[in-house]
Amino acid sequence: MDELREQADETPLYGNLMRTPMAAELTRSDGDMMKVLVSDPLPDVGLEVLNKAADIDVDVRVGLKPDELKEIVRGYDGLILRSGTKVTADVIEAADRLKIIGRAGVGVENIDVDAASQRGIVVMNTPGGNNVTTGEHTISLMMALARHIPQAVASVKSGKWNRQKFTGVELCNKTLGVIGLGNVGRIVAERALGLRMKVLGYDPFIPAEAAARMGVESASLDAIYARADFITVHVPLIEETRGLINRETIARMKNGVRIINCARGGIVDEDDLAEAIKEGKVAGAAVDVYVEEPPGPDHPLVQLEQVVTTPHLGASTDEAQLNVSIAVAEQVRDYLVDGVIRYAVNAPSVSQDLLRELQPYLTLGEKLGSLHVQLLGRFPEEIQIEGGGDVAQYDIAPIALAVLKGVLSFALGDTVNYVNAPFIAQERGIKVVQSKSESAEDFASYIKVRVRTQGEEAEIEGALFGTNNPRIVRINDFYFEAVPEGHILVSYNRDVPGVVGALGSLLGDNGINIAGLELGREQAGGRAISFIHVDNAVPKEVMDKFRALPEVISSTAVKL
Repeated sequence: MDELREQADETPLYGNLMRTPMAAELTRSDGDMMKVLVSDPLPDVGLEVLNKAADIDVDVRVGLKPDELKEIVRGYDGLILRSGTKVTADVIEAADRLKIIGRAGVGVENIDVDAASQRGIVVMNTPGGNNVTTGEHTISLMMALARHIPQAVASVKSGKWNRQKFTGVELCNKTLGVIGLGNVGRIVAERALGLRMKVLGYDPFIPAEAAARMGVESASLDAIYARADFITVHVPLIEETRGLINRETIARMKNGVRIINCARGGIVDEDDLAEAIKEGKVAGAAVDVYVEEPPGPDHPLVQLEQVVTTPHLGASTDEAQLNVSIAVAEQVRDYLVDGVIRYAVNAPSVSQDLLRELQPYLTLGEKLGSLHVQLLGRFPEEIQIEGGGDVAQYDIAPIALAVLKGVLSFALGDTVNYVNAPFIAQERGIKVVQSKSESAEDFASYIKVRVRTQGEEAEIEGALFGTNNPRIVRINDFYFEAVPEGHILVSYNRDVPGVVGALGSLLGDNGINIAGLELGREQAGGRAISFIHVDNAVPKEVMDKFRALPEVISSTAVKL
């Protein structure tokens, strides 16, 4: 990329962009009441916030199935929910006036955010309200696991008195392995240090010196598996973390290890964990989240006496429930009444009209950021964002935020939004620089994202084809045209005959269907790049075979 030029702003992005919200300019006739549907239980204090707003009429209809929600959602301007309501693409299509969806909690996995974004509907969550509660629940489960407290209580209540059966272990001087040092992981580490435990932390996106400032020893996963007496996971559920704790990784752990999961169901392979407990490799486990909720009575972990099971109570305290209910009600009220956007997962703080104009660029920017960090495998030290051509007529700060959100969300999941992304980046020492160029170069409108880390740098360029068709058009010196969507294998190989055929045959032999293919190369006989779109995530064992092909230089599975 040429040097950043023409209106370059060397000031990092951590300014007051999000402190001066603009009016949403919501379209409604004077005197019309805006209607908000609350589809999951919300404490009275949250409802009171909405009821006090003169221009808002609130309906509470809990327990709606998707088909029922689809039937009644027409005519509502706002929707507030928790985890019980499923907002599918069909529901969003039926919502003729919906402007905002507010989630009382962190996760938005029950909302089709892409469909909402395409309709210009703002999706907000309430990050931070559950952090302390979830961290404390993790510590509570660890203590209950160490001392067999639930089993001992049940025994006494059944009329038994068997002290020897429930002999436990001390936490003092034991080693706790914390996988993921995000907001909740840090709280767990802090509390564990107070219990005089030795804390090992694994997080590829946290520098070792930052972990050391917390009193945590930065460690690899293998080191945690080999040394930890207790292991707790605090990472988002993405393809890279699905089944992170499984038969193979458990085999590398200490005999008698104890495992805790208060993060997301699916990070721990439930069947493998149950078998390891039966075999005596794992002394016990404490589980608050499950792949299917609620788990059935025949669930392998529910059946085991060595497992402490709770019904997804991580956020279930009076304080957390009140915090998130008040927060989501205030956020929805402020957006509908004054156009203020806070903690949106799919929109920066801009006017409704400008949001419609910028949405394709925001989508493209977030994809560029996510692709960068997935190819890099860690957070960069510096990110430079350049908007050129038609997009230069706008303030590109929201696009820079979208890029930053894409970079951070891959590792940190739903906890990242347009409001807190700059502060999370600042906390991790990531410098962000934005610039504009009115020169259109090869495309009428483009976004370039350059990242630098540890002496290396890489650049990805994206462009809009038409008004709403984002494309990846360049990675470093490789030019091509790729749709940034779905599961993709990004591979570098030597430009010789037969490579594409070998790649396709390998995928076909393993039952993986190719949905699309884009190619580029530096020069004939040099290096080439391929974007292979596949229908489903490629298993690790297939990726290993892929990388072992003679002409393949490197290959990375990404999801956009």
